[in-house]
Amino acid sequence: MGVILCIITVVYARHKGDVMCFSAAVRAEFKAFQNLFPKSRLSIKDFFELYLRRKNKPKPVLRTPKAMDAQFAKSHAQDLAEIRALIKEFDAAQKVETEQDLFKQRQRLADAQRSLQNKPTKKAADDERIATTKIEQALAKLKRLQREDLSAGDSRIFPGWWAPVLMFENGEPIVRPMRYQCRPAGKPVNYDTRFPGTYNARRDNLRGFWNQQFGATHGVMIVTRFYENVSRDGSNVVLEFQPEPAQDMLVACLYSHWTPPAGSDEDDLWSFAAITDEPPPEVAAAGHDRCIVQLRPENVQAWLTPQGRRLEELDALLDDKAPAYYAHKLAA
Repeated sequence: MGVILCIITVVYARHKGDVMCFSAAVRAEFKAFQNLFPKSRLSIKDFFELYLRRKNKPKPVLRTPKAMDAQFAKSHAQDLAEIRALIKEFDAAQKVETEQDLFKQRQRLADAQRSLQNKPTKKAADDERIATTKIEQALAKLKRLQREDLSAGDSRIFPGWWAPVLMFENGEPIVRPMRYQCRPAGKPVNYDTRFPGTYNARRDNLRGFWNQQFGATHGVMIVTRFYENVSRDGSNVVLEFQPEPAQDMLVACLYSHWTPPAGSDEDDLWSFAAITDEPPPEVAAAGHDRCIVQLRPENVQAWLTPQGRRLEELDALLDDKAPAYYAHKLAA
């Protein structure tokens, strides 16, 4: 079992108010979790079910980073053979669908250009612009599907995407794929659209909005750097923050296991949110008003086993952040 994941590079992007989303670049060695807990176990069953669901329910697509897929696809482990097959089938179907869309958009572009030569209209101009953009997107997607070598962008996830999270189950550490947008157990499916910002959990609301998860269901993801959209001279720029000294950041998360009500055709859902807190001075000075919470390695097990611990003890773990200075630069 030579895989899986989750050293994550987190990318924050501001939306409404102080709501942030992050894109994440995953480094996919399972050994990253084994460095924390040598007895960590990969939940092959949950990864298999995720990829099976992605294949059988193509719309809407369940988003997984290419780097995560590649760790299974390139593995020769026998117990991962079924997952490899599912990824291969899905990629082949995506390739056919993208090629069909590319053909359609090229035809649309040709029709629009003929119309513009004969009688320019707004519709023809719009069709030309839209088709050109979609052709570029389709070509980029095909290139991504066909490419075996990984690039930095292949590791990124966004809210609603799936990533691996470390948790404890029946007294042992387990790595399980979860959706990066938490739907608390017992809530209706439309909770996802009513509360679209539940990929982050503000620390000042852990005893309020997140009271069912805080002190009950804790996880960790591993992060190497994060990015923030900030305003500079009236325009938006993206800053890259990286801890000094360079280190893997063990980020405190909350998760939930949602199960469908009787008679529903919805699937079970494991999902999570990253806890955010007030930023350290160097991050605030750069224009970022929140920051993920980095646990000390020696505090991870206590964080992942919250049952029976006082909330004040858990708060102390979040206060006792791993020391780091977050240097920043303009992102490439």
